[in-house]
Amino acid sequence: MAYKLVLIRHGESVWNQLDKFTGWTDVELSSKGIQEAKASGIALQQHGFEFDIAYTSVLNRAINTLQYALEAAHMTWIPVIKDWHLNERHYGGLQGRDKIDAVEEFGDYQVKVWRRSFGIRPPLLSEYDARYPANDDRYKDIPIDELPIGESLKDTLDRVYPYWENELKPAILSGKRIIISAHGNSLRALMKFLENISDKKIVDVEMPTGQPLVYHLDEKNLRVLKKYYLMKQDKNGFWQKLFSMGK
Repeated sequence: MAYKLVLIRHGESVWNQLDKFTGWTDVELSSKGIQEAKASGIALQQHGFEFDIAYTSVLNRAINTLQYALEAAHMTWIPVIKDWHLNERHYGGLQGRDKIDAVEEFGDYQVKVWRRSFGIRPPLLSEYDARYPANDDRYKDIPIDELPIGESLKDTLDRVYPYWENELKPAILSGKRIIISAHGNSLRALMKFLENISDKKIVDVEMPTGQPLVYHLDEKNLRVLKKYYLMKQDKNGFWQKLFSMGK
């Protein structure tokens, strides 16, 4: 019998709505994002999903998405582990910048390189910047040299992969049914090594907000046997339930 793994990118945030670079900035869900999170929980409950443990980042938009989804699925009682390794990619000096303004200042090509390349970092933060992670109490126990001041997608993968090997993979292999609520880039990092996606192709992979992605994994090597999104998008842009598990 195959293991199942469920990934959810947080619902739309207020900075997604404003088209700003977010990264490790702690912003809240938009009203649409809350609806997306609740809808994902309803879909999980109606499709009979049950979980033993949940994982999320230490950023509110992912934590709250998980909470809304678990409430809707009647599973708020399960343990939740919050870990910074599942945080979004750190966008360095771009964090808080309007994407259109960044294009006007740096040019469309340069911004595309920062956003979509696999190995190129954005402008880095200074340790004197108020946005420096060491200024945030949630990271006070993390060694300074491990805290990013700007990450490429490769850097994000390099911190997510050890967490997969040391925490997530053993949990799945022990038989625990897990759900992960995280971010576009930390989840793309997971998808990259789960599906063996090339460096070139991963830059074009997108994951929609508030939409459960289900993996069926073999019992021996956690090789992907099948994957599917649990819901589909209607004409208004909201995710609606699918009633066929195979879709």
